[in-house]
Amino acid sequence: MKRILTVQDVSCVGKCSLTVALPIISAAGIETSVLPTAVLSTHTQFKGFTFCDLTNQIEPIAKHWKQEGIVFDAIYTGYLGSFEQLALIENLIADFKTDGNLIFVDPVMADAGKLYVGFDQAFADRMALFCSKADVIVPNLTEASFMLHTPYVESVYDENYIDGTLEKLIALGPKVAVLTGVSYAPDQLGVVGFDSRTNEKFAYFHDRLEGQYHGTGDVFSSAAVAALARGKSLGESFQIAADFVCAAIQATLDNPTSRRYGVDFETALPGFIKKFE
Repeated sequence: MKRILTVQDVSCVGKCSLTVALPIISAAGIETSVLPTAVLSTHTQFKGFTFCDLTNQIEPIAKHWKQEGIVFDAIYTGYLGSFEQLALIENLIADFKTDGNLIFVDPVMADAGKLYVGFDQAFADRMALFCSKADVIVPNLTEASFMLHTPYVESVYDENYIDGTLEKLIALGPKVAVLTGVSYAPDQLGVVGFDSRTNEKFAYFHDRLEGQYHGTGDVFSSAAVAALARGKSLGESFQIAADFVCAAIQATLDNPTSRRYGVDFETALPGFIKKFE
């Protein structure tokens, strides 16, 4: 059985970060190891949440794993909240990198043209350096614009703009760059990626669903890294992930009372699991 390590925070209530990564990756038939970087009482869409920083646990946990000879088939990072955490996880990646494992980075730090609270351009620059260690990176358009020091373009762009952005992301150092939240038409949304190893581009679009939902990026990345670990191609993996997010959003639209907690990905899990049968 494959083993994936996912590194991000955990919200005790609310569907994001480790709260979605662990069940989704496990549902794909993969052993899921976790390295929680912080514990929150709820996700950040709730007011007054508690926060416990676990930065000081990263090094001793990694040291123990090294002593035990533990090996990971993939290392998947999500939200990392500080310069110190980025440096510590870089060290962890160096310690556990093998010729065959996958380093998958979701540079969670911004959306809708703005950095998240607590982040600045210096952090985005440091994240760009962190992405150079990855095999696959999956920024949204906002995160890409901050890492590349290019203006954020919300809606008026074409295929040439996206292709140029992917080329600039590849120049940071990763082997594969995938842009999420790409739209060439008002009723369409999707992902476009480029594999520098083969010079192949792939894209997948679906009908845009109404609303904004907390944690969909985490659901997407968790499904994508699971599919890649199960041997699916890049194009197949990101199509599976996009379809899974769409199914989760549709389930949430059918049950609007749960929307505050995130998308109802649990309802969509049976269809996701069938992709690996």
